[in-house]
Amino acid sequence: MKERHMHKIHRVVAVTGALALAASLAACAGTTSSGTTASAASATVDLSKVCPATIVIQTDWNPESEHGHLYEMLGKDAVIDADKKSVSGTLELKGKSTGVKVEIRAGGPAIGYTGVAAQMYTDTSITMGYITTDDQIANSAKTPTKAFFAPLDESPIMVMWDPATYPDVKTIKELGQALAKTGGVWRFFAGSAYIDYLTDAGYMTKAEQDSSYDGTPANFVAAGGKDVQQGFASAEPYIYEKEVPAWNKKVDYALVSSTGWDPYQSSMAVRTADFKKLTPCLKALTPVLQQEEVDYFADPTAADALIQDLVTKYNTGWVYSPGVADYSRKTMIEDKLVSNGTNSTIGDFDKARMDKFFTTASGIYTKLGTAIDTKLTADDLYTNEFIDTSIGLK
Repeated sequence: MKERHMHKIHRVVAVTGALALAASLAACAGTTSSGTTASAASATVDLSKVCPATIVIQTDWNPESEHGHLYEMLGKDAVIDADKKSVSGTLELKGKSTGVKVEIRAGGPAIGYTGVAAQMYTDTSITMGYITTDDQIANSAKTPTKAFFAPLDESPIMVMWDPATYPDVKTIKELGQALAKTGGVWRFFAGSAYIDYLTDAGYMTKAEQDSSYDGTPANFVAAGGKDVQQGFASAEPYIYEKEVPAWNKKVDYALVSSTGWDPYQSSMAVRTADFKKLTPCLKALTPVLQQEEVDYFADPTAADALIQDLVTKYNTGWVYSPGVADYSRKTMIEDKLVSNGTNSTIGDFDKARMDKFFTTASGIYTKLGTAIDTKLTADDLYTNEFIDTSIGLK
């Protein structure tokens, strides 16, 4: 069984992965709007006068539950293009047309593992895409983007370990200390910027690091529990317990965001130069995206069925069972990967958190020699101006 190829977090190029960290107090998050609440809730939205006839969205991975809010937009007229790894149809809200179409494109292997920002600048037919905050910073000099909606409140990037080998480990700090004693290593994708942060912050030393992770379970299994490994909280714990016969037992994990490396992963963003032109569309569309996410978690049946159909027809080698999909959706809620944060609104960005992460990540990228825009500020990376503060999970 081939495990999903984990979304890489590159020092210079973009993250290819699946999720965003949103949320917190609207007062701290910036200017928000509540003027479109009634229309979004009653599904009487007309996007035809302010948005492109077809809104093209570039995702960062194969179809999966983390993208459920996007597939929730499609109805019965959805058309799958297996060759292009895309699906398109009328953009619907609660079963009613919004007057435009939407095309959702797979990322990862479907675009040769090109980062989403790079793909957006190569193919300008793309209206918006999934971008992660650390990538926004790293790529700011060449492919700047501005985010306007964060589907998740917490990143699913985690490290997992064998609880039988490390029964007393609960935190990443404790894990680093335990590895130093056992001689085990933390296996991760080469170029993962968060590892440089963890080293710099004293969570581990280079002696505990192994950048040879290739997305498959072989080395983790062969180590017999001594080594630990990067993963997604919304997938790998289930996969290793239920779908990796050579392991088939529980793993424990801790989110990397718990250490302070907490970018908004897979937030929806546009090319910075297009932001002003697209503002009327984003103002109308963002509350729709918020409501689609609420609706997906209330009843994921149709969107999940479409995701399974897409995985089969795209045939990229990506294995995504209904069991993983169910686990993912439940874990996103239980681990608060998806939530309203500290307020009652879904999809907004927290200003204090963005400011802090910008300082942290900029420092790391400077040490790595990454050429970032020297005039960049945290405020350049995102906006809350289109968020409807009344829309959130109940």
